[in-house]
Amino acid sequence: MTSENTEISLTILGSGTCVPSLRRSSCSVLMKLKENTLLFDTGAGTMRRLLEAGFEIFDVSFIFYSHFHPDHTGELVSFLFSNKYPDGTRRQIPITFVAGKGFLSFYEKLKLAYGSWIELDPDLLNILELENNAYDTRVFDDFTVESLPVAHNDESIAYKITSTGGKSIVYSGDTDFSENLVTLSKDVDLLICEAALPDNLKVKGHLTPSLAGEISKQANVGKLVLTHFYPECDHVDIENECRKTYDGPLILAEDLMKIEL
Repeated sequence: MTSENTEISLTILGSGTCVPSLRRSSCSVLMKLKENTLLFDTGAGTMRRLLEAGFEIFDVSFIFYSHFHPDHTGELVSFLFSNKYPDGTRRQIPITFVAGKGFLSFYEKLKLAYGSWIELDPDLLNILELENNAYDTRVFDDFTVESLPVAHNDESIAYKITSTGGKSIVYSGDTDFSENLVTLSKDVDLLICEAALPDNLKVKGHLTPSLAGEISKQANVGKLVLTHFYPECDHVDIENECRKTYDGPLILAEDLMKIEL
C-alpha cells in the first residue's frame, strides 16, 4: 500500500538483461506520480510484470526509452498491438513515447513490418524526441524531465524525473562510466543504475558495481539502486563490490521490488 505522503512510487518490473531468466525479466521500471504512470524501457516480460504489479497497459501515460537495444525495447510492438484490443477503444488517455533522436525513424521502420497493427489513434499517441548530444529539459503536469547523453549507443540518454514536490530520481539505462551521469545525478534522492557484470568481467559500454558506486559517490546520491544484472552477477557479492567505492544506502534490484519516495 502506498503511503499518503509518497510523491513517487517505483516498481522494478525487470532487473535482468537479454538472457532468459525466470527470476529476472528484461529491463523495465514503473514510476507512479499523482496522475501519471511512467514506464522506463519495455524489455521482454514487461507487460506480465505490469499486471503482477497491479497495473494495466492502459494506465501507462508515458514510456521513456534509454536506447533501442532489444532488451530495452523488445515489448514495444506487443505493447502497441495490445492497446488496440479488442476494438481500439480501451485506451482513454494519450500515451507519450520519449526517447533520443532516431526514435521516430525506429518506429516508422517497425510499421514497415507490422503496419496498422501497431498504429494507434493519432489523438492517443505522441512521440517526443529529446536531444542526445546535449542537455534537454521538458515540463509536464506532475513532473519535470531532464536528460543527458550517456556512453553506450548514439541515441542513449539518462533521465532525471523531478516531482512537483521536489523528489528526484535518475534512470540511467545502459552506460559506461559517464561524467554526464554524474552531473545529472548530482544530489538526487535516488539513482537507478545498471551494473551489468562483476568488476572482473568489465565490458565496454556497461558499468560494474564499483563503477556505479563511484558515480554515486561523486554525485552524492541519496540512495543507489543497482539493476540490469547478467547471470554472472548471481555468483559474486555485488554489494561488496559496490562498497569498494560507495558507502551510502544501497539496494540490489529484484523484479516486483517496490520503492517509495
